[in-house]
Amino acid sequence: MTDKTDLLPEGLEDRLPASADRITQTMRACLDVLDSHGYDRVRPPLLEFEGSLSRRMQGISTRSMFRFVDPSSLRTLALRSDITPQIGRIAATSMADAARPLRLAYCGDTAVIRANQLDPARERLQLGAELIGADTAAAAGEIVVLAIRALAAAGLSGISVDFTMPDLVDTLAAQDASITLESIEAIRRELDTKDAGGLKSAGGEAYLPLIHATGSFADAMAKLRDLDAGGPLGSRLDGLEAIAAQVGDTARITLDPTERHGFEYQSWFGFTLYAANVRGAAGRGGTYKIGGSDEAATGFTLYVDALADAAPQGEVAQTVYLPTGFSDSKAKRLRADGWRTVAQLSGSEDPKAMGCTHILENGEPKPL
Repeated sequence: MTDKTDLLPEGLEDRLPASADRITQTMRACLDVLDSHGYDRVRPPLLEFEGSLSRRMQGISTRSMFRFVDPSSLRTLALRSDITPQIGRIAATSMADAARPLRLAYCGDTAVIRANQLDPARERLQLGAELIGADTAAAAGEIVVLAIRALAAAGLSGISVDFTMPDLVDTLAAQDASITLESIEAIRRELDTKDAGGLKSAGGEAYLPLIHATGSFADAMAKLRDLDAGGPLGSRLDGLEAIAAQVGDTARITLDPTERHGFEYQSWFGFTLYAANVRGAAGRGGTYKIGGSDEAATGFTLYVDALADAAPQGEVAQTVYLPTGFSDSKAKRLRADGWRTVAQLSGSEDPKAMGCTHILENGEPKPL
């Protein structure tokens, strides 16, 4: 019987060898893509002062973080729930004088106090990239294409990306001097739920066409162009089309201009990534301003644990069992050629049970 003290807290789990290996392979594949495109990896700490984390980006609630008092400084520390604000801090402090645009990549664990019902995990391996110091369609397009290529490198297929326009209501409302802040918030709320009746009641009848301007990118864009007709959305719509052109046929593109959930802190562009066999979103990203410095940035986050679960199973590792008295030089050559080796420690070992596929006999690996 398992001792209850050995049970893990709700939302946390051990990743055993096969699962951990898939996560590692997925992480390496994605990071290799980021590195090949000039994104330098940084490693911020697991803990920071709570105030620093909460100040760097809107939309980060410290209530979701594990917090405690640092016995050294007597200040409140927080266990990060998102790495993106830490990248913003690095860009605004240690790398403030680095040439722009600044391309940074990261990968690390995050934790939250409470998870949601759709995703009960309270610990995640977060991987992503940030392009800092550029606020153009070209920069946003680079980030979207990079995220798609990372998913493809991890072995995922059926990739699609859903564009959104987080500041859409603010942009349109800025043209109407009679609309109040209370009305804008009510309109946002009803658009979030796609409630046409509620939208009318909130005084947002003019925004009704936005509810229907969703779906395939070409169709949704045509509806938005008709709605805007030379209005304030022109440059944003041009930007979306430029981003879509960069994506090309590498992914299916859809558009939901009023979607805001999870994009509240972003500016003119946001996107969500999906892939075959990945439950829920594979990742998300968009444009934003770094808190504290107000510098423009574009980035994305991939959910490595979910990607690893959906990625194709890799080939079984070829592992050679090395009986007592094996040649150390031969073992080194085998490892250099890509073999894994397991050295014998006692006469009672079962090589097959230990996961070995071969045994070293007469200086050569023989199948078990």
